[in-house]
Amino acid sequence: MTAHTASASRVATVSGSQARAPRRRLGRIAERWLLFLAVSVLAALVLLPVLVIVFTAFKPAAEINAYPPTLLPGAWTLDNFTRIFHDLPFGRLFLNSLLFAGGVTVFALVFDSLAAYALARLDFRGNRVLLVVIVASLMIPFQATLIPVYQLVAQLGWVNTFAGLIIPRAADAFGIFFLRQFFISLPRDLDNAARIDGAGEFRIFRSIVLPNAVPAMLTLAIFTFVNNWNDLLWPLVFTTSPEMGTITSGLTLLTGPSGIIPYGTMMAGALIAVLPLAVMFLIMQRRFIESVATTGLK
Repeated sequence: MTAHTASASRVATVSGSQARAPRRRLGRIAERWLLFLAVSVLAALVLLPVLVIVFTAFKPAAEINAYPPTLLPGAWTLDNFTRIFHDLPFGRLFLNSLLFAGGVTVFALVFDSLAAYALARLDFRGNRVLLVVIVASLMIPFQATLIPVYQLVAQLGWVNTFAGLIIPRAADAFGIFFLRQFFISLPRDLDNAARIDGAGEFRIFRSIVLPNAVPAMLTLAIFTFVNNWNDLLWPLVFTTSPEMGTITSGLTLLTGPSGIIPYGTMMAGALIAVLPLAVMFLIMQRRFIESVATTGLK
């Protein structure tokens, strides 16, 4: 009798587990769909401003000023893209933005990596104090140093020049601190082995540290390029000639004397300005992932 009862209990347990299995599967499917729905809603909210820029750039002026406003254009047009090149030296502004952001990025990677290597891998008097000063400079608002830097640039005769735009930003406290933290994570045994073989500090920096810091360098390159490409205040202050302006400062010239803003033309310019960043990010993101996957210390 006892064996029969135990067998019946096991059968009932198995039957109950089999009955609960479909409910668990349905629960997991429902959770996945709810997660997908939540992510889709958040993605739509994030992409809504971008969609507004894209659709407004292809709208005629009558639809842009119509009320109530619409998201999709009723009649697609390329007039706004034609007008942006007619009203502004847009090709020149695009080239200036590329030279400005690209130049700052190249110089920042060179100087920030050298300073970060010295702070992370070399022992010298004042190392800690210098690091504290660099980190403390991050707390100083950018606007507080704008006038002294402009006076210095003006005394050097660098206003309306690429030197005035690039050189004051050739090094960045955030980039130094960011790379220094990454360099610290690399084992010093590699440095010591290279020194035993007779390698100097620059050889160690170039042949050992930099190849293992590719992910950090790419990340800093993306941040630096995007920040300078989108910057408005810096080129607006250090350039007074339209021929030396960037895309961000050039778009401000579209505002008419009566305060009328051609939103379609401005959105077309903003869309053209965003495309290089999107392409660069996609390319750099793939290389960044590859660097993380293939670069390592074994």
